[in-house]
Amino acid sequence: MVNESQLLVERVQTGVRIEKRLLKVLKALAEYHDMSLGDLLEGIVLHAFEGKTPFSPSSLKRIQELKKFYSLDLDSSASHRLTEIKRRSRNNSSSEGKK
Repeated sequence: MVNESQLLVERVQTGVRIEKRLLKVLKALAEYHDMSLGDLLEGIVLHAFEGKTPFSPSSLKRIQELKKFYSLDLDSSASHRLTEIKRRSRNNSSSEGKK
C-alpha cells in the first residue's frame, strides 16, 4: 500500500562517472542519513533545481568532516574544470615490459 505522501516513480540504473573522493563523501553521507546513494542524489538535485540548499547546518558540518577525512579538497570553483587522469591500459603496459 502506498502512503498518500509517497510518490511513485520509475528509476533507472545509470553508469555515471564521478570523482573518486567525491563519491566516497556522498556514500558516507548517505550512510550517515540511513538512505541510499540514489535517494541522496535525487534530493540534492531536486533542491538544486529549485535554488534551495539540500543540507541542514548539521549536515554541512558532517560534510566538512567527511571531506577532510577523505582528503577532498575540491569546492564549487572546480565545477566543470575536472579532467580525468589518463591511465595506460593493461595491454599497453604489459607489451612495453616485453620490449
